Amino acid sequence: MKNKLTADSPMNEHRHRMKVQPAFVKFTGVIIGAVLAAVGLELFLMPHGIVVGGVTGLSALFALSTEMRLGLFLFLLNLPLLVLGRKNADTSFTIFTACGLLVLSLVTILLHPFPALMGNPLPAALAGGISLGLGIGLALRFGGALDTAEKAAEKAAERFRNRRGLSPEVLLLLLNCSILLAAGFHFGFEQAVYSVTAYILAYETVKIPLFGIGTSVIVRIESREYAAVQRELALYLNRDAEEVRSLPDRESGDPLRILKYKCHRLEAPRLKAIAKNCDPACKISTGN
Repeated sequence: MKNKLTADSPMNEHRHRMKVQPAFVKFTGVIIGAVLAAVGLELFLMPHGIVVGGVTGLSALFALSTEMRLGLFLFLLNLPLLVLGRKNADTSFTIFTACGLLVLSLVTILLHPFPALMGNPLPAALAGGISLGLGIGLALRFGGALDTAEKAAEKAAERFRNRRGLSPEVLLLLLNCSILLAAGFHFGFEQAVYSVTAYILAYETVKIPLFGIGTSVIVRIESREYAAVQRELALYLNRDAEEVRSLPDRESGDPLRILKYKCHRLEAPRLKAIAKNCDPACKISTGN
């Protein structure tokens, strides 16, 4: 007669380890991302008064204006947004994000007394943007986040969904532009140029942990106006869809199709803009 499987059996221990290991790897990835982001902020950007976008940029703006610690604002501004959005977020995402934000705040406080690694603001903006972008990208890659601005924008867009044009992307763009403009008025035009440089570099570097360093990306467009999208992309970018897949729409019964395009990473924003111009309600996703 075979022995029954108990909690102390080797097979059960093996299964338990197999479940714990991926969570540990994800947790480690989020923590490494938080440390990289803290290094970029405290050892490169903050000593030169360089501000980026999102809640991170808002925290930096408050810290530079009040001479209080950046880590304090990072935690106090991100935590309420994380709590408000917890109902629409996965439990593991909330836990990893809370841990990442805690580590980010603590490491920025620990690094605050250290001097800047670069004395020239331009190389500091470049290095800080790369370090911050890699850190945020790593956290996203392993199931967490170090900035809750995107989730807050999605929540606000859902609340005002009856108003046209208030998509999460538009709200996030308005927030980032407001932060960068405020930094420009407060610290001067030269600092604003460094801030915009760091922001753009961080924004682009976030994609490296998520999509790799390849030059081409796959853009999928889900649209009811697929014929117009195909026509405009063929006219302005000379590109034909590599794949057209039909998708049943249960709500309206109108034909809905997914168009798949392969393009250069730098060409993807223009392709998305053309598709949105043809069909503002289309859904666009990017991947490898």
